[in-house]
Amino acid sequence: MKNIFDWLKEINYHKSPSTKFTESDWEVWNSYMIHRFISMNKDYIEIANYVQEFPPQEKVLIYNVYKEFLPKNNKWNKYIKSKSKSYNKELLINLSDHWKCSQREVKEYISMLDNKDIVSILSDRGLSTKEIKPLLK
Repeated sequence: MKNIFDWLKEINYHKSPSTKFTESDWEVWNSYMIHRFISMNKDYIEIANYVQEFPPQEKVLIYNVYKEFLPKNNKWNKYIKSKSKSYNKELLINLSDHWKCSQREVKEYISMLDNKDIVSILSDRGLSTKEIKPLLK
């Protein structure tokens, strides 16, 4: 049974005909993850964008389009991680309540503050140092 990396190797290097694969191979196929990994290569972003228009259930079609459009290579595309910072949900709730605004707005405000300012706000709201520390991780 294939995993996501086997599928990527098929698309990029082996380029086997789609009839070669079994039903259990196709059950493992995940269109979203294939698009995501293909789009990690900046040269393939336009192709990935085009292929994403196909319904995710059209596994064979998606495979065949990628197989034909992408050049044969055995190069590994580095996974690009999100640059957006995630915050503790409870911290967002506390600050949202403090400023009487949405949590989305809090995420914008929080980037302008240092930890000392946040600790001060949370202390003023009645939280102890023990309660504050896990919120800032």
